[in-house]
Amino acid sequence: MDARRAEVRALEAEIAALRRACEEPRTPGEDTSRARKSLQEIHQSDSGEWAASKDLRGHLGHLESELLFLSTLTGINIINYSMKTEDLTSTENTEKSIKKVLQRHRLSGNCHMITFQLEFQILEIQNKESLSSVITDLNIIMEPTEYSELSEFVSRAEDRRDLLMFFRSLHFFVEWCEYRKCTFEHFKEKYSEAVHLPEGAASSCMVVQSPRQPGFELVIVWRIQIDEEGKVLPKLDLLTKVPQQALELDKNRVLETAPLGFRALLGVLGIEAALESLITSLCVGENH
Repeated sequence: MDARRAEVRALEAEIAALRRACEEPRTPGEDTSRARKSLQEIHQSDSGEWAASKDLRGHLGHLESELLFLSTLTGINIINYSMKTEDLTSTENTEKSIKKVLQRHRLSGNCHMITFQLEFQILEIQNKESLSSVITDLNIIMEPTEYSELSEFVSRAEDRRDLLMFFRSLHFFVEWCEYRKCTFEHFKEKYSEAVHLPEGAASSCMVVQSPRQPGFELVIVWRIQIDEEGKVLPKLDLLTKVPQQALELDKNRVLETAPLGFRALLGVLGIEAALESLITSLCVGENH
């Protein structure tokens, strides 16, 4: 279509040039020079249009490659986007050389398995010295997910009108979710008899049962929290489920202090090594 439009413009320019040549009075010997000049104008116009089209395609390709790189890097894909502008400059502001423009943006996308829609407004104020912009309204719509931690975070981002915090925290939240899922799947595959995932690998719980002592199990609850500043942090807790007889025999209160010991172990060994140590201590003597 671009090539056809360029051809049409070239023909229109040629017709206009020939029409001017026919209508204007000519002196003897002027025909050749006028025709040569017309052809030069047409050629320059055509070449300029093709050069502009080529530059535009090159710039578009560069932007697409940058967008692909950012999507790969962050995991955030923008699927649809639109923007409308409204000039809010008043007569008084015009006299003071102040320009106000309101931009209304709408976009939808996803970050791996989480989809979202955003609607936000940006007010731009420009004067002779500077250009400033501020987000005046932000509305975030997220598809229902099993991640309850996100609802409070979304409300906080809307109240603060903080787009950067939303995208940054969403990226790290999803990364932690993927890491938790892979870790659960790893231990389920390695210790298939002892490790159970009642709600699937994407859930926040992993149950470790003793093959030798029925009724004795440990539950690891792995939550992913987003604090007030948007920082994403993992929070792991240990719950114990043992027969009443075992509690009565636990004179040293090992089971009672197990959750605190697990947190200390996390600080020393890290998540994967601490879970490995916990599982092997419960399943000692078994062949895996």
